Amino acid sequence: MMRYGKLFFIVLMFIFSFHLFAFSETVEDMDINSIGKELVLQLWADMKANNWMELQKQIAPGFQSIHQDGARDNQVQIELIKELNLSEYTLSNFKVTMEGQVIIVTYQVNVEETIAGNLIQKKSSMRLSAWLKSGDSWKWIIHANLVPLK
Repeated sequence: MMRYGKLFFIVLMFIFSFHLFAFSETVEDMDINSIGKELVLQLWADMKANNWMELQKQIAPGFQSIHQDGARDNQVQIELIKELNLSEYTLSNFKVTMEGQVIIVTYQVNVEETIAGNLIQKKSSMRLSAWLKSGDSWKWIIHANLVPLK
């Protein structure tokens, strides 16, 4: 009888450990998705509200973006954002992955905006942004927007 009790205990602990491990993986994935989506939502809210101080805090010194007309560093990107004149927008189709300390988010945006002085009519397009974990915060390090400017 004692032998079956030990076996039962070992099997029970194995099952408990397996479920705990499986649950922790799910929670981690959910957190990554939530964090990535929240970073994008906050970025767009700050751009729409002309919250330059928050954007300056979020953007990394080594930030780079790519647009159809070329690459930008952090300061030139902030200047571009200041000229956006965003209309109402919708964000959807988020895909979030994490590699090391970097969260990568692709998403779809539907917005009318001004880029490099060109009014871009409201239409749906894909974007890509990435953030690097820096202490307790996230720094925006990469952005891609390949919407045609004309």
